[in-house]
Amino acid sequence: MIDVVEIQKILPHRFPFLLIDKVTEIDSGKTLIGYKNVTIGEHVFQGHFPGHPIYPGVMILEGMAQAGGILAFKSMNATEEEIANKVVYFMSIDKAKFRNPVRPGDRLEYRISVIKNKAAIWVLKGEAYVDDKIVSEAELKAMIVDK
Repeated sequence: MIDVVEIQKILPHRFPFLLIDKVTEIDSGKTLIGYKNVTIGEHVFQGHFPGHPIYPGVMILEGMAQAGGILAFKSMNATEEEIANKVVYFMSIDKAKFRNPVRPGDRLEYRISVIKNKAAIWVLKGEAYVDDKIVSEAELKAMIVDK
């Protein structure tokens, strides 16, 4: 398990753009499961949409990307110092689909799996669920580079 304090040692993102609260399972080089608790306190709900709050699909994709970044870094067996000098750049997001809306009070679970890894390039399958019901999916391609 990886808590938010350790996540912040891996990812450069901070509030309000850190979109993963905890990693509950990780199989290095293969899969990751983590989640974000979606609350009405999210800044994005001020404008998306007043009176009918829906968590934006682009934020779900970014959460998947952040979870994928954690999986890539943890799979490299890098030290904290090495991780601090690197960053993940997303190169493409393909086959993105949105199946169901995500609302305040939902626990958004990210399930990430490695499709392919060659050197610094990672191709990942990302899925997002609420109550075991798929809400979004995409194929993500990223590169780990020096800062």
